Amino acid sequence: MEDFRTLKILDRFQGLFEKMGVDYSILRKILKVKLMMDQRRVPTIFSQSSKKKKDNNKQETNGFIKSLWIYAFIGLFTIPFIVFGTNYMFQMSIVFGIVMFMVMTSMISDFSSVLLDVRDKNILHTKPINRKTISIAKFVHICIYLVLLTTSITAIPMIVGLFRHGIVFFIISIIGLILTNLLIVVFTALLYIFVLKFFDGEKLKDIINYVQIGLSLALMVGYQVLIRSFEIFDFDFVLHPHWWHIFIFPMWYAAPYEWIINGQSSMFYIVFSLLAIMVPLIAFWIYLRLVPAFEKNLQKLSNQSKSKLIKRRGWKEWLLSCICRSKEERAFYRFTTLMMKHERDFKLKVYPSLGFSFVIPFIFIFTTMNHRGFNQAGSKSYLTIYFSMLIIPTVVMMLRYSGKYKGAWIFKTLPIKDYSLLFKGTLKAFLVKLYLPIYLVLAFIFIIIFGIKIVPDLIIILINSFLYTMISFLFLEKSIPFSESFETIGQSEGWKIFVLFIPIALLAGIHFVSLQVPIGIYINIVISFITSLFLWKIGLRKVQI
Repeated sequence: MEDFRTLKILDRFQGLFEKMGVDYSILRKILKVKLMMDQRRVPTIFSQSSKKKKDNNKQETNGFIKSLWIYAFIGLFTIPFIVFGTNYMFQMSIVFGIVMFMVMTSMISDFSSVLLDVRDKNILHTKPINRKTISIAKFVHICIYLVLLTTSITAIPMIVGLFRHGIVFFIISIIGLILTNLLIVVFTALLYIFVLKFFDGEKLKDIINYVQIGLSLALMVGYQVLIRSFEIFDFDFVLHPHWWHIFIFPMWYAAPYEWIINGQSSMFYIVFSLLAIMVPLIAFWIYLRLVPAFEKNLQKLSNQSKSKLIKRRGWKEWLLSCICRSKEERAFYRFTTLMMKHERDFKLKVYPSLGFSFVIPFIFIFTTMNHRGFNQAGSKSYLTIYFSMLIIPTVVMMLRYSGKYKGAWIFKTLPIKDYSLLFKGTLKAFLVKLYLPIYLVLAFIFIIIFGIKIVPDLIIILINSFLYTMISFLFLEKSIPFSESFETIGQSEGWKIFVLFIPIALLAGIHFVSLQVPIGIYINIVISFITSLFLWKIGLRKVQI
């Protein structure tokens, strides 16, 4: 088997691993197999390429490594924050905030499954292998990819920082990035250890799923809190320290720049610098102590809970009959509802985006308020609720995928000549079960903020969301719902998602123009309703796959 460059680098730290009580030779073999299996895994981003099967004897490279150029491109946006001045507390807080957001979301979406993997237990746990060695192997496996990810994001910005601010800036940045990655991995692991302690089986998997979703949302909201911790005076960013700043982790890693380079020796910067160093190390020590309990409780993930009978209430059945007229459509509606509720891979990939669609309108409102004040910015700010529609094309596309996609053969055995009822029930289930609850909560909050006068506007936006759903469905590729593997998600339709943002701008623009006419708002309601009804009727007529 080929030896990996990362393992050769890891060999230099063999003594450190042995001091931790790890059997390094076994650790190295486990990692070698894991890295080899990563190469043989179907590359996610490039799975649509027709060239990948031309030469089966040719070694494939890891799809994750192929995609690092995307993260490198994102990292270029941090360069201005490094270059434009020496207010390190502001500049590097933003840089580390962006890096932590990217790394943490990748950790949640891509590497949590590795940390929580129990599929190899039948092989490794039956051998005389130290449990700590197995757990550290998982930890190092994740760290290898996080180092590659972090390097791709920060390599160019750090080189720019080296020439702009000098070698001291560069060394502080490297140490800060190492500690940041350590904090992220250990924090995620400790969080799962805590959850594993009190729950088991299917309930545990659901809780972990929601924890991952909650972390994604917290990261996005935290980024906004970070920016608003600073005030602008004469084009200079000024920080007024508060006790709650201690919970904004990126500021920990920005403090050493002010302390060491700018000579800011106040207790605020010293404490934050010490937190940046001590917290990751202490957390890692705690993690090592909890490894045996973690591995023991991890077996709960393989437990299966008993199935529960679904009790159907009369009013729900009546409401369903109003939404879906035919029995076939109701059956597909129920099927989609159950899949969206119990398909964990689907929830992990879709639910954070649903949360973002809830948060984004408020972010734009608060940004406008920050610059102009609520009284000036609030007149038409309720139109920011259109941003909640950004998630629609993504979810419509994701409805094709499932972790249990092999079961889709059942659709081919059914006497289905017209798939329009299948797609109609699926789309209605998405709108009713996922989008509508978010929209109604948003609408309620916006009514409290802007008053009852915006109700007609909210009605238009709701109708336009139904219209936009059908536009997205017609524009995207069609496939039987939940019939394709998540591993086949590629970039073939990525450009279509961006193109589909244009109709949102057009709908919002028409809405804004209608507000300039005395009865334009009501004319808009009628036209939008008729257009939506017409498109839903003809768009799903005799859909063929």
